[in-house]
Formats: sequence, C-alpha cells, structure tokens
Amino acid sequence: MSPTISVLTDGENHRPEGTRKPGITRRGVLSGAALLGIGAGLDHVLDKGSGASTVRPTRARTDSTPVAPAEQLTPFYGPHQGGITTTAQDYLSFAAFDLTSDAVEDLRAVLEQWTAAAASLTVGRPYEPEPQISSKPPLDPGEATDLSPAQLTITVGFGPSLFEGRGLRGRRPAVLSPLPSFTGERLDPASSGGDLCVQACANDPQVAFHAVHLLAKLAGGAATLRWSQIGFARTASTTRVQVTTRNLMGFKDGTDNIRAEEAAAVERFVWVQPGEGPAWMVGGSYLVARRIKILLDGWDAISLDEQQRTIGRDKLTGAPLGLAREYDRVDLQATNPNGELAIPLNAHIRLANPQNNAGQRILRRGYSYAEAAEPGSDELDAGLFFISFQRDPQAQFVPLQARLAASDALNRHTLVTSSSIFACPPGPREGGFIGDALLA
Repeated sequence: MSPTISVLTDGENHRPEGTRKPGITRRGVLSGAALLGIGAGLDHVLDKGSGASTVRPTRARTDSTPVAPAEQLTPFYGPHQGGITTTAQDYLSFAAFDLTSDAVEDLRAVLEQWTAAAASLTVGRPYEPEPQISSKPPLDPGEATDLSPAQLTITVGFGPSLFEGRGLRGRRPAVLSPLPSFTGERLDPASSGGDLCVQACANDPQVAFHAVHLLAKLAGGAATLRWSQIGFARTASTTRVQVTTRNLMGFKDGTDNIRAEEAAAVERFVWVQPGEGPAWMVGGSYLVARRIKILLDGWDAISLDEQQRTIGRDKLTGAPLGLAREYDRVDLQATNPNGELAIPLNAHIRLANPQNNAGQRILRRGYSYAEAAEPGSDELDAGLFFISFQRDPQAQFVPLQARLAASDALNRHTLVTSSSIFACPPGPREGGFIGDALLA
C-alpha cells in the first residue's frame, strides 16, 4: 500500500508496562527461503536399519497436550485463531495457495489435515499421526526437531477466489471482495491473492518456516503454492509488554496500534460480531496483506527534518512532532515556533489518525523483509510486509488506504507490489477443524 510504513498511529496511546520477551534464543533471519509444494504427505518417517526396511512405532501425537513451558505455547484451539491479538512474535513465514480441485471434499481434507498438524506444532509436538516406516519419506520434514515451539501461531484464511466454486458462492461474506486498485501501486498478480493463506509467526525463524513447509507438503496435489514471504523484525506491538520497534526507515513503528489489553477496542475493530455477514465468520477477522517496497536510495538522501515531517514523528524518540514523548497523544493542532502546523497536512500519521478516518482503527502485525537484489539493479529490495486485521475491511482499511494513497508524503518513498485479502474464521474447537462451520 502506498505509505503504510507506520500505519496506524491511531487511537489511544498506551505505554508498554515492561520489556519482557519470551525466553527463547533468536536464531538469525532466514532470508530468501523458497517454499515448495513438495508433494502429497506420506504417513511414514525414515529410520535407518541394517539393510531391510524397519518400522519404528511411535505414539500418535494428535492431542494438544503441551510438551514445552507455557510461555512458549499458543494452542491452536480456542474461540479465536492465534496470530491476531497474540503477542507479536519476531519472525514470519507467510504463504498463499491455490486449490487444484473444485471438489469441496478436497478442501475439507486439506483443512482437516492442516488443523491436526497445527494443533501438534503449536504445543511443541512433531506431527506424527501414524507409526513411521523407514522405507517411506518422512511425513514431517523435521527441520524443527528439538527446537522450542517459540510461541508459534498458525493462522489460516480464505481468499475471495475460494468462493467462486465448490458450491460456496452463496457463503462468501459481502465484505470479502478483492481490494480496489489504489493510486501509485504496481501490483504483481502472481504474488497477490490466493484461495487460502497461512500465516506462521514464531520467535524462531526456523520454527515459522517449518510450519509453512509442513502445511505445503500436507496439501500435496490438492493445493499448490502461489506465493510466499519471509519476514523479520516485527513492525508493530500487539500487547503492552512489548516495546515499539523500528522499521527499515529507522522510525519507531506502530506506537498507537490496538493492544490486546484494549478489550473494547478489540471487540469493536477486530472481531466479526453476530449479525454481520455469514454466521461462520462470527469471532473471526479479515486479514489484509500488502508488500511495500521502500525506495531506500531516495529516502536515505533526504534530510532528517524532511524524514520527520514525512512521518510526523521525531526519529529518535518517536514523539509526535510538537510533543516530547513517544506515547503523547497525537495533537493535530499543535504548531511549531513559526506558527505552522507541527505535523504537516500530508504527514503519514496525520492522514492515518482516526480523527481523519471516522474514528476507525485497525490491528497491525506487519514485518520487515529484505530480498536478494536484482543483478545490476544497484538497489536494495527491502521494505514492509504489511499485515492488518479488521472487523470490516470495506469500512476500515479501504477508506484509510484511499486517503493515504491520495496525498501521503510517504508515497514518494514507497511502492506497493502485492495486495491480498483473506477471511480468517474463528478458532476451531477440539474435535473440529478450521473453517468447519463454512463447510457444514
């Protein structure tokens, strides 16, 4: 999206009450990892014997009994999917898939298997529903073996195209429409959209990658990978225990994001309520994902003063211009010693503020990204993989982004190359599967 490097600096300001982080080890950023749809999942794992194939029986691990400390776990089952109001983790692996079949039974099979796998991984268990046989490929690729679950969350969403067949046309929520084209975008259709999406977040990049790798493998020939994105360095705080991080422009990002502790705001702006569209989405939320390249050469060449006036905040402290502290409430009427508005009319935080958007807010969970530079381009390919959750994207995200696209000063320094929207249903109950109410 054009200028969404700091979206949203909106709503009530809340100072984090501490800086506690999960007790796990950061393993460094996985960059440029390519996710592959490796083929149908098989119910066996390799075990080396002397010559002949051997069977190594194991206990089936399809229950949700934790095997790691509670602070490293976010169980998959519950009223809402994890990875939305969950304390934002440090790393992201995101993937979108296209179904290869119009049969609703094939969609059901994918969602059932993804649920079983996610329920195991998020409580720190490998996915081993059957005894493992050494003469067959392993079901679980195994790259997360012996690693902590690292607060892994797996969030599944449904794209608008999912409802074009399979007898689901009448079940698509009215607000689940492809996002409109906004001024200044240069979208790549191959890296936008998709029938299904998987967002895996964790405090270990290998754990996040493993989750998407496994789910791609389990999908087999029923769903193929459309596009994927690796992210690092979260660009928003979703709970008050987290400090504000900096984006790749060097500014503190997400100061005024909705926090999970703001129960009333979460209900009002994040979760779908009864009577709003189809019943199967009540308790769910809508995910918007956009890849925003930062034109770093131009950004790095402008003065500190111009950078601050573009964002509307002090680069070092994060305070709104005209104020002293990061968490001071944004004052759109504040003036500088010359009597001019401290926050310019085209500054990002002014245009994104709820005061200019009918009071609407969104919940952000974005991540920075960096890709290998194109040979001979002499330009870094890096920026923000923007993710937001909202109760009604047509009333919340679309008007906000239209305003930003029209006049945000950040537009000169960013380029949107990917744009997608997905409906994330509520969390499954034990014994059910993700999206089961949709397919009932």
